[in-house]
This record gives sequence, structure tokens and C-alpha cells, in this order.
Amino acid sequence: MSHFTFRFVLIIFAFTSCTKIMPPAPANEEVLDGSLDGLSSDETARFLNGDVAFNNEVFTPQTGLGPIFVATSCGACHAGDGKGHPFSSLTRFGQSDTSGNQYLSKGAPQLQHRAIPGFLPESLPPSASKSILLPPANTGLGFLDAVSDADLLALSDPSDMDGDGISGVPNWINIPNYCKLRKGAISNAGKYIGRFGKKGSTYDLLQQTANAYNQDMGVSSTFEPEDTYSKQIVEPEVSNKTIHDVVFYLLTLKAPLQRDKTDAAVIEGQTIFNKIYCNKCHISQLKTGNSDIAALANKVFYPYTDLLLHDMGPQLDDGYTEGSATTSEWKTPALWGLGLSKNSQGGTYYLMHDGRAKSIEEAILLHGGEAQISRQGYTTLTPLEKNNLIKFLESL
Repeated sequence: MSHFTFRFVLIIFAFTSCTKIMPPAPANEEVLDGSLDGLSSDETARFLNGDVAFNNEVFTPQTGLGPIFVATSCGACHAGDGKGHPFSSLTRFGQSDTSGNQYLSKGAPQLQHRAIPGFLPESLPPSASKSILLPPANTGLGFLDAVSDADLLALSDPSDMDGDGISGVPNWINIPNYCKLRKGAISNAGKYIGRFGKKGSTYDLLQQTANAYNQDMGVSSTFEPEDTYSKQIVEPEVSNKTIHDVVFYLLTLKAPLQRDKTDAAVIEGQTIFNKIYCNKCHISQLKTGNSDIAALANKVFYPYTDLLLHDMGPQLDDGYTEGSATTSEWKTPALWGLGLSKNSQGGTYYLMHDGRAKSIEEAILLHGGEAQISRQGYTTLTPLEKNNLIKFLESL
């Protein structure tokens, strides 16, 4: 046997041996990350650039981290693009009503509880209201971003005209100058509809991303140039290209795919979901409008949210708010991807805005206010009906 042939045989042996011991790649519906279908080659390259910046780039003091911060990378809070763990939670503080945040000079709106060597992290002012927030899953955000304002307003019912006890409303917010208005954006006294964040206090994914770099990692940009420690305007520590690549990555992450759709228990569970009126707020189907990204334009999708604020009752009133929302109002979270949440949360559910619910049932039983009728409906279900409802929710 020649030297070349021997080396070739060794390479083939090594390859086939590795393929036998390596686990197969998970099915597409079993993971949250990955791009949506229909991207062009240029868009795919841009998606991959954003993927690297989001998941691989870890900041250090030499590359702009801090001096006070929450995390060292985007991916640290969104493992596999899924929900965060209590370890990666954020603390927002200082606003107890809709008149604005009175603690901006004391570090608000976000607590940076870590610091690089030689600096002290922030501490909460004793009298400030606060809210613990777990990072949300990232997938499907481009679809939510592309729903028209007109469609969201058509879903709202501020005066409960239909008498069902549910009166979803948008969070009308002031937006930064660098945000580009959506096509067909609707204004209310100079304010616009927020649709990201637990209370819908962020207008778009550019604002969300620039704020995350600044507030979560202490990294300045041309969009958010203020240093969170000194409160001075500083040179950008991340480029506009990187920011825009991350925004594009978030816009073009695929939507979560439902599993076990033909399972009889899952089908029955969806019927029960509708029967106890969960679908009044967790609306199954929305559609996108026009989009600069062709793969997102005019698409029907299934997020199980109305993107509106609802009063969730005293158990979920933590005394803190953002924008025009009251302290007990929360934006309806999208339920798609719920069944995969444990994959990024260490094998255990941490649900609701602060992760206090350790199971789907606990989360349901925390619903009050406008969702009281659904909670009461759940308590009247038989054990089998409850089991089928949970199976449906875990299929999403």
C-alpha cells in the first residue's frame, strides 16, 4: 500500500468513526435558531455576520465592556436564541407611574450589577420601584416587527366595546431619532406603538439592539453614545455595521415550528385553549405587511400574541412600568417556542416576565385581571383536559 493510499484510508476511517459516535443534528422543529426560508445569498451572508456578532463576540474591557455591565455578550442572555435563565435576568427600576423615570441620574432605567476590575457595580436606590425581567426568546421577531400598526389597532379594544372583559391597548411611546418609522406607522400625539420588551416599550429591533449593547454590556455606539458609568458621550465601541448586522440577524431568525400537530391530545388541547378564552389575547394567527426583506413580506404566521398590553391583575403588579403602560399591564408574550424554552433554561421552565413560574400550570394560575376568566376556566378542567392543554402549549 502506498503512503498516499494509507493516509487516505486513515482519513476515511476517522471520518466514518466520528460520524458513528456523533449525535445526529436535531430536527429543524426542535431548535429555535436558524434563518427563515427564502433569503437571498447576500441576505444569508448578512445573517451569518449577525450570527457571529450575536453569539460569538464576547466583550472585554479592552474591546469596550463596561465599566459596569450585566453580560459580556448577546448570546450570554439568549442561549440558542431561547429564553433567558434567572442568572441572566435584568433589573429595571425607577418608574412607578406613566410620568417618567425619576431615577435617571441614579443609573435608571437598568441596573448594571457587574463591573470590570477597579470599578463598583451599581446598587438599587432603596426607594425605587423595580422589576426583574428574564431575556425573551429571539426567534420570529422579524414577523412581529412586520405586522402593521393598523392591524394592531384593529385588535385593540380600549373601552371593551364587545363586553368580554378584555381591553388590549398599545403602549404609545416616544421613539429615538435614529429609529426609522415603519411603512404606515400611526402616531398618537407624537408617540408611536412599541412592540418589543415585556411592556412593549421599545419601537423596533434597532432600538432594542442599540440599547442592549449600551445597557447590558456598557458598549457605546453612534445610536446610544452615552457611557452608562460616567454619563458622558464617548466614542463608539461597536460599529454601525455590526449593529445593523445583528438587527438583520434578529429580523431573519426563523419562526418556531409547531411539533406533533396531528397528535389527538394536541388537537384537543387547542380546542380547550380556545374554550377557556386563552385565544382572546394569545391570538394564533397574524400577518405581516410590506417589508424590505422579501421573505418577510405579506406572510401569515402563528405567534399566539396580539402584541398589546393587558391588565394582568395584582399578582403581576410589581410597581414598575415603562412608557404609557400601567404597573399591572404587560404585553401578551408570544407562545410559539414555549415547549423548547427549557432547552435554554437549564432543563427547567422559568416563565412569566420574571421567571417566577416553574411550570406552565403555575404560569396559568398567575394570570389575573383581564385573564381571570381563563384562569378560572383552567381550574374547572378535568385532569385529562389540563394534560391535553399543556401538551398543546408544549407543542408550540
